[in-house]
Amino acid sequence: MLEGEAIVLSRTREQTGATIPQGGRPLPPARHDRRLTEQRNSRSSHVDRATVREALAIIQAEDRRCCEAAEACAAEVAAAIERVVAAFRQGGRLIYVGAGTSGRLGVLDASEQPPTFGVPADMVQGVIAGGYEALHRAVEGAEDDLDSGARAMAGKEVSRRDVVFGIATGGRTPYVLGALAEARRRGAATVLLTCTPPLEGEEDLADVQIHALVGPEVVTGSTRMKAGTVTKLILNQVTTVAMIQMGKVYENLMVDLRPTNAKLVDRARRILAEVAGLEPVAAAALLERAGGDLKRALVMALAGVGADEAARRLVAAEGHVARAIREARGAVSGTGETPSI
Repeated sequence: MLEGEAIVLSRTREQTGATIPQGGRPLPPARHDRRLTEQRNSRSSHVDRATVREALAIIQAEDRRCCEAAEACAAEVAAAIERVVAAFRQGGRLIYVGAGTSGRLGVLDASEQPPTFGVPADMVQGVIAGGYEALHRAVEGAEDDLDSGARAMAGKEVSRRDVVFGIATGGRTPYVLGALAEARRRGAATVLLTCTPPLEGEEDLADVQIHALVGPEVVTGSTRMKAGTVTKLILNQVTTVAMIQMGKVYENLMVDLRPTNAKLVDRARRILAEVAGLEPVAAAALLERAGGDLKRALVMALAGVGADEAARRLVAAEGHVARAIREARGAVSGTGETPSI
């Protein structure tokens, strides 16, 4: 579907979870004005009269609730990760969609994946209401455009191979709901992350719903605070665990990095030297024989095989270094066994 092509959404409760009026914006449900993200926090009602240290203590006490909220929805986060891994394994993408702080956090997490895990830039993407300008300043009204969210998914040519991950701390952002509805129409897996309880009749907004209940903000409605913090925590968890499952980590080391500058070349050499017990000069020489591929060099060093054999073992192990080493060691020993490492 082309960017300028008209998008027709079936504006029904079954698809969007909300009644859509003629103008195209969701009508607020009855509980909309009671969202946790819009309530006042009794624990911070005196913050305007607090000293600097007292105000800081109030904020820090509230921030501790973020980890608790993330832990409480671990089952839903795990379900989201499983869908992301399934998408990656079939060549699909993870596409974050959000507005304001939520959108910026999605773009941030997406932008960190290539340098951290050596993946293509389009494997994890962030889409924000209002586009590039919204990354550094508010674009008024962008988040209220239901159809614009749908058009963004059409422009990305979202398909059943992808996961579209909506981020809406209040759970009602029209741009995000429009994107999720279009993604579901196209057969993509969908996830919705909010910081408010699920609303009755909205169970079908996404395949997986994550409700991270951090409670009201210190400054009422300022969701850049706890809501933003728990969002960052959960996005970190989703992509990090997914990338580990994809073989991007050995032990707890970033081994799929691309040594494209002096800092990363040095990091690759230091990782190889530490793990394989090599002197720096020997590690540098081995990394060069591996064509600069740290994972290949690790298999060569720890399984005692050549570069070509290490490459074959990594392909067979779907990129998992530990598995490739076990299988290569078993072959070298001639027993067919795969000793643990």
